[in-house]
Amino acid sequence: MPSSRDVVFVDGVRTPFGRSGPKGLYAETRADDLVVRVIRELIRRNPGLPPERVDEVAIAATTQIGDQGLTIGRSAAVLAGLPKSVPGYAIDRMCAGAMTAVTTVAGGIAFGAYDVAIAGGVEHMGRHPMGEGVDPNPRFLSEKLVDPSALVMGMTAENLHDRYPSITKDRADAYAVLSQEKAAKAYADGKIQPDLVPAAIRTAEKGWGLAVEDEAPRPGTTMAGLGGLKTPFRPHGHVTAGNSSGINDGATGCVVAASDVAAELGLSPKMRLVSYAFAGVDPEVMGVGPIPSTERALRLANLDISDIGLFEINEAFAVQVLAFLEHFGIADDDARVNAYGGAIAYGHPLASSGVRLMTQLARQFGERPDVRYGITTMCVGMGMGGTVIWENLA
Repeated sequence: MPSSRDVVFVDGVRTPFGRSGPKGLYAETRADDLVVRVIRELIRRNPGLPPERVDEVAIAATTQIGDQGLTIGRSAAVLAGLPKSVPGYAIDRMCAGAMTAVTTVAGGIAFGAYDVAIAGGVEHMGRHPMGEGVDPNPRFLSEKLVDPSALVMGMTAENLHDRYPSITKDRADAYAVLSQEKAAKAYADGKIQPDLVPAAIRTAEKGWGLAVEDEAPRPGTTMAGLGGLKTPFRPHGHVTAGNSSGINDGATGCVVAASDVAAELGLSPKMRLVSYAFAGVDPEVMGVGPIPSTERALRLANLDISDIGLFEINEAFAVQVLAFLEHFGIADDDARVNAYGGAIAYGHPLASSGVRLMTQLARQFGERPDVRYGITTMCVGMGMGGTVIWENLA
């Protein structure tokens, strides 16, 4: 039986995230081509890693059809020019797809089945809207296995406001403004650009171009501006387009390796995987998922929430982040949380977002050698949460 090995996060990159739809950055760009860009950039940025040493390519997509289908981990690896000897596969855990890609290959590395792997995710929500082509079993509703609202993410966020009456619409909007301000500052300070890989884009109207920055952020967002937005999921509700993540396109990827192999190849890992956990919750309040998954990950690592110096929480909805913070007794504007802003600003191309969290945490670790532990966590459609705890190697 092989003994467990330390697993490290070597490097992560992503395409800029676009707004979905006919006018978005990637309206006429294939999803698999976005993944190819990411894989090629990871190989280019890590010259010590011979492509034939990559033992696995795990790529997540929530809607696995069309240009996001065909076992995208394998097909994108071939398209990216990796040796045909490098295998690959596809993963689906909705929003936590890329996170699950990382934890799954990490388990293989710890066990000794792999030395080095590439893991990531893609979502082209413009080409493949969430739920396209799905056929939910009628028993879900006929046998009342879930509330009908469980199948509409915005309604699950309204349900969360019901469960946490202290989280008002004003609090959610204030959190959203803060996310936009942090993202604008991170861009101004050059914190985001180093991990973006420019992607070629084309439209029939404008011809060829280059996507070099995220399309979704709205700097200058104000409480007054958010106050006037419609609440599409409930009359006089709390959830708006302004205090939620958008509908987006984009891809992410990272290199994960055994600690000793990274050293052998001369790679410079940024963080070590300490523990991870996934947990299930009632699907109609899926936003609380990160609470039990984080409690479990902390327990496995023998750590306490007070040991965590940085948090990267996916901002599917402001209410879901605030519920997490309220549960753990953390202030809405705590500087440890989403220091560069989050998905309310950058967008949330479902299956890709987990690695964006990791990349941003790794970048912050580099600036903060005083911080030892950080968390990446997210809520997941169908009532789940996922959490990974990392140790700073800076």
